[in-house]
Amino acid sequence: MTGVLVTGGTGKTGSAPVELLRGNGVPVQVASRRASGGDPDAVRFDWEDPATHPVALRGVDRVSLVPPVNTVDPMPLVGSFLAEARRLGVRRAVLLGSAIVLPNAPSALELAARVRARPGWVVLRASGFMQNVLSPHPVGDRIRRHGEIRTAAGDGRVGWIDARDIAAAASVLPADPAVEPSDQRDHLLTGPKALSYREAVGIITARTGRPVRVVTIGTDEQAADYRAAGTSAEFATAIA
Repeated sequence: MTGVLVTGGTGKTGSAPVELLRGNGVPVQVASRRASGGDPDAVRFDWEDPATHPVALRGVDRVSLVPPVNTVDPMPLVGSFLAEARRLGVRRAVLLGSAIVLPNAPSALELAARVRARPGWVVLRASGFMQNVLSPHPVGDRIRRHGEIRTAAGDGRVGWIDARDIAAAASVLPADPAVEPSDQRDHLLTGPKALSYREAVGIITARTGRPVRVVTIGTDEQAADYRAAGTSAEFATAIA
């Protein structure tokens, strides 16, 4: 068995490692709920349909794992997939986790621990994505429509990272046989500098020539904004 399965392979974080792996000549299976008929490497995959899991894992020995979004409780969906991956002999899995530990979300920690406990399986803990300031993310949509970022973060700073840099790490770990499979550390990924939203909008304004401002709101209002953008109530409250 050779090749890498990339879950969420057509999304913002999954498509970048697909491109890099292909560029390095690594066989890839691109997993998504709507497998594209125009992509010979596409395979249908749905977290809520366990019957799709063994089919997607067929013929691969490595997995780049983008967990389900919009939930604080991924384990009920991902647990059976991990068990199937172990059963089928997947030797390396790379989980895209988060540098931010959400409140009231122990399942996310359990998922990372489950991956970390398996020899050859590792966890990437990525900081905030720079791509969040682009559409179709709610932050990017608001910048485009209203020229503002609404946030309860105050002057808090984040080491914003480009999703393509996350992909570079995610593509190396499952593809490079020289990476020691017994290395079970988490890998914390950040950008080169921690920036507040006010510093970020200064950069956006300078680069685009369009003024963007920060509107300070409370966490309840922040959660309401996320819910209005389609985020589940539980997840909206946690990230707010």
